[in-house]
Amino acid sequence: MKPILIIEDEKDIVDLIDYHLKQAGFIVIKAYDGASGLDKARKEKPDLIILDLMLPEMDGKDVCKSLKSNPETQSIPILMLTAKAEEVDRIVGFEIGADDYVTKPFSPRELVLRVKAILRRKEAPEEMKLIRIKGLVIDPSRHMVSINNKQIRLTATEFKLLFELTSKRGRVLTREILLDRVWGYTYEGYARTVDTHIRRLREKLGSMGDYIETLRGVGYRFREEEE
Repeated sequence: MKPILIIEDEKDIVDLIDYHLKQAGFIVIKAYDGASGLDKARKEKPDLIILDLMLPEMDGKDVCKSLKSNPETQSIPILMLTAKAEEVDRIVGFEIGADDYVTKPFSPRELVLRVKAILRRKEAPEEMKLIRIKGLVIDPSRHMVSINNKQIRLTATEFKLLFELTSKRGRVLTREILLDRVWGYTYEGYARTVDTHIRRLREKLGSMGDYIETLRGVGYRFREEEE
């Protein structure tokens, strides 16, 4: 059974999420403010964190930044839970390392499905083989990426996105295909989610990020050879 940490200050929402996660077979850890949530994340090392953006003591953005800057917690996937539905807030969440987001009010069933999808992305199947492209090395068995022997730290979602692009390099993948294969759902309103992650992935890959090509109106591909 996988432990999930909920960091949320509204008790009714915590109880709702707690019930549905337990029904799905998860262990639930609770925190009602940012500071205690950060402390529990460091001590408990949960498999996933559901993190509200607006929190007392320490807001969700600062909690996320702190977790992602610590080698001991940076690989824990984070699902942002927020009342803020504006695109800029979603982008900020992704920029600081969140793997996905759900806006309030939300469907508990959808939330559980998102949690399961994130955890599936984190677990690399054995059939995923090592990928080498010039100085870029992707090792699914260890969930590691390096460029010229220097490790590149990616979120679970960024790793899965890079794997999808490189394992099918030369082929164009539409946003809808990437949403389905990487996030586990397809919905037109989430297409910009792909764009945000692609931009962040390019930044992390440095010069290798130029291999990710945008085909306007179509999608993305990882080119096979230097042009």
